Amino acid sequence: MKMIVGLGNPGKTYEKTRHNTGFLVLDEIAKQCGVSSLQTKFKAQIATVVLNNENVILVKPQTFMNLSGESVGEIARFYQITAAEVIVIYDDLDLPVGKVRLREKGSAGGHNGMKSIIQHLHTQEFPRIRVGIDKNPMIPTIDYVMGKVEKDKQAIYEKAIQHAAKAAIDFSGMPFAELMNKYNMKAVE
Repeated sequence: MKMIVGLGNPGKTYEKTRHNTGFLVLDEIAKQCGVSSLQTKFKAQIATVVLNNENVILVKPQTFMNLSGESVGEIARFYQITAAEVIVIYDDLDLPVGKVRLREKGSAGGHNGMKSIIQHLHTQEFPRIRVGIDKNPMIPTIDYVMGKVEKDKQAIYEKAIQHAAKAAIDFSGMPFAELMNKYNMKAVE
């Protein structure tokens, strides 16, 4: 069994903000898998799907970003899913809008949701998909990530969400090195 986690904050206030990019990707995955609703369990919204002949749990933690690891850790322990079988999708200020970057492991890079997951999985060695949201030095970081992608960048942002969703779906049926070769690119066009 594998787990695909999309990071974000619950509630209308945060819908479609840059910081909810992981939720948007997970919603796209659920849509492509024909999932019409998620159930609330383990402090998260979850659904189980079959991808590439493997059971996969789709997870949207509902603990708010900084505590995302609580639900991810609980689900991993309950289903006995190893860290290598978990892929986390989240927004990245250090990548331009439209860029999607897969990594096999790494630090939290200042992302509080990732810090929490590393803490609860007790390792940094799990795959992740980073979706670029860029940054604006004129806007405080917290205000920027809680804002929405500019209209002129919306089309490329939506393509990046689609691209990240495809990568996550292929995660269950492809060695990670191949997945990175297929989906790591300069920017989605």
